[in-house]
Amino acid sequence: MRALIKQLVNFVSGLQKLNRALCHVFLAAMLLGLPFSGVVAGGGLVLQGDACIIQIEFYSAHFTAYQPSISGNTQICRNLPATGDTIFVLDYLHPSLKEVPVDFRIIRDVTGQGRFVKLKHIGAIESIEQHTLYYQPPVIQADASLKLAVEFLEEGAYVGIVSAGHPSKDTIYTAVFPFEVGGSNYSFWLILIPLLGAVTAFMLRRNASLRRARAQVGT
Repeated sequence: MRALIKQLVNFVSGLQKLNRALCHVFLAAMLLGLPFSGVVAGGGLVLQGDACIIQIEFYSAHFTAYQPSISGNTQICRNLPATGDTIFVLDYLHPSLKEVPVDFRIIRDVTGQGRFVKLKHIGAIESIEQHTLYYQPPVIQADASLKLAVEFLEEGAYVGIVSAGHPSKDTIYTAVFPFEVGGSNYSFWLILIPLLGAVTAFMLRRNASLRRARAQVGT
């Protein structure tokens, strides 16, 4: 009897460890499915504390998006929750940026690379103008802040492209960053629903095993 009880304790302990592991996996998957503004950035965007920073080679700028009619003054780092009027703001952190022309382009993502899109994929597009939703020609902002108003009419995947010149050389630096407009919650549920099913199935099997083990102890 003592041996059987010991086996039962070991069995339950193993289930508890497995359950904790599943919870960790479940939590990680939930974080991956959350909107971008709360988790990580990609491409030319990085998170530094609570700030979203765009890196253009050695240049850097604080990047923020707003959708006033939808979410008021809520700051968005990349993925936009819905279509509509959107304001992009680049506040220059590198002092030289306010002395050089900076341009900003948004295209529909026709690269097929998703969040892994790079500058080489953009360079392979035959006619970038054909896929351009918005373009701000090179402009010098002496106040170190570039503000852009863009209207998104369709949900989908887009790519932002920011270029800046060198202050003394004939060199152009470019950063690209992918983002989505609307529909970002669908990917979250595509991850969450299968995981909920897996966790539910595991818990049912666990409860059934515990009942069988208790029945054996009782006999």
